[in-house]
Amino acid sequence: MSSDSASSSVPHGWVARFLNGIERIGNRLPEPVVLFVVIAVVIPLASALAATAGWTLIHPGTGEPLQAVNLLTPPYLQRMLTEAVSKFVNFPPLGVVLVALLGVGLAEKSGLLAVLLRLLVDALPRRIVTAGVVFAGMLSNVASDAGYVVLVPLAGAVFASVGRHPVAGICAAFAGVSGGFSANLLIGTVDPMLAGFTESAAQLVDPALRVNAVANYYFMAASTLVLTVVGTLVSERLVEPRLGPWPPTAPPVPAQAPSPGNPAPPATPALSPLERSAARWAILTVFLVVAAIVALTAPADGFLRGPEGSFDPFYRSIVPLMAVAFLLPGAVYGRLTGSVPSARIAYRMLSETMASMGGYIVLAFVAAQFIAYFKWSNLGLMLAVSGADLLKTSGLPTPLLLIGVVLVGASVNLFIGSASAKWALMSPVLVPLMMSLGLSPEMAQASYRVGDSVTNIVTPLMPYFPIVLAFAQQWTPGLRLGTFLAAMIPFSLAFLLAWCALLLGWYALDLPLGPGANVLYPTAP
Repeated sequence: MSSDSASSSVPHGWVARFLNGIERIGNRLPEPVVLFVVIAVVIPLASALAATAGWTLIHPGTGEPLQAVNLLTPPYLQRMLTEAVSKFVNFPPLGVVLVALLGVGLAEKSGLLAVLLRLLVDALPRRIVTAGVVFAGMLSNVASDAGYVVLVPLAGAVFASVGRHPVAGICAAFAGVSGGFSANLLIGTVDPMLAGFTESAAQLVDPALRVNAVANYYFMAASTLVLTVVGTLVSERLVEPRLGPWPPTAPPVPAQAPSPGNPAPPATPALSPLERSAARWAILTVFLVVAAIVALTAPADGFLRGPEGSFDPFYRSIVPLMAVAFLLPGAVYGRLTGSVPSARIAYRMLSETMASMGGYIVLAFVAAQFIAYFKWSNLGLMLAVSGADLLKTSGLPTPLLLIGVVLVGASVNLFIGSASAKWALMSPVLVPLMMSLGLSPEMAQASYRVGDSVTNIVTPLMPYFPIVLAFAQQWTPGLRLGTFLAAMIPFSLAFLLAWCALLLGWYALDLPLGPGANVLYPTAP
């Protein structure tokens, strides 16, 4: 699909009015850090009201009462102070982002990323750049959270290097990484995790039933192809035209590589023989690092394998391994070209990279406190249980029940980011309910995973949303929250509609969801 044709047709009519309205409302909201402060204040107040009203539910997994916790009591007010530092230090996205950027920063500052982008752009047909970004985003979620801090900013630079709006590239990558979180051609850490909860819930009905980690593989692999097409159409026909041409004002600055500090698209002088030679050595370094990782992971008793040959140590090491995979090639390239002549210069470059993340570190502190308050209050868990109970008593026909599971998962996902935490609470209600209607546990899991993905990209409460917004603001400093939300909502809605259609089609045709996993439960109780 050509981006030229996409950019010539700016959306209009009710779609434009809707998105313009979202943009106006969103831009009236305070900055994300202020928004998190406001919500962090509101949560204790809401918890006090819920606790005073006596809101109590039954935990579907343990059968014990689950009630709202009043945070406006001395023990919890004290806890807010005593645990503020630990909650910040242990905030998962903080460490992931900073560790990954240690490697990416040197690769970018040395000039290696700019040269590799030039080589990539020269080799990649322009018409498939968007599709490649969306597709790569979905594949990257197998590497835990690394896609957010590596692929998303890289996509912005790729778009800028071909004269397209870098924020459109960031949006397309974010849609793939997060909006298409459950879609993949590979098996990731979330698959066995969710399967474990599904199996436990299914055994409430059938103690002998087993759910394997690849129970949704066929459905999720097909979803990857469908969402790549949908994401490409939304990006090129709707999102990118709304953002306008790039650059918005000044003419290009010649002979400079695109970066967040220099967003103007570059002129295209030929790469020097030294740059090409250094890039080849850097690429060879990447292959050597990857080969070393494979050698440490492939054997059943390898260094990066756990008990009984599990891949858990490898999955938990992905972020530092990726940092090394950027750091060493960046150092090799910089040494050969002279851009990083000494360790002192390398240290200065890494310091500059960390300094650019100051705003995100401030925001991470506030976000960590809010998420802790929400967890302590039990409000998020009770919302998940309430949504599942509502579906249980709804009496909806089976196709509508499937859509209901998707919508409940999507709604709860606006407030609770963890896929496993939500499914741990919802599966004991939804899995037996769907089995009683003749649907398999694997189908219940697939329906939940659709909803759990599509709203990731439109909730500022998702831990990585602020850093993606920060990446976009590095290219367009005046970009507000509302403008960014208006760019992401079309992806969210389109993914929701396309994924629901695929889910209903899978159900209607009774296709296998994965190896040994069918849509229907063979012996409905």
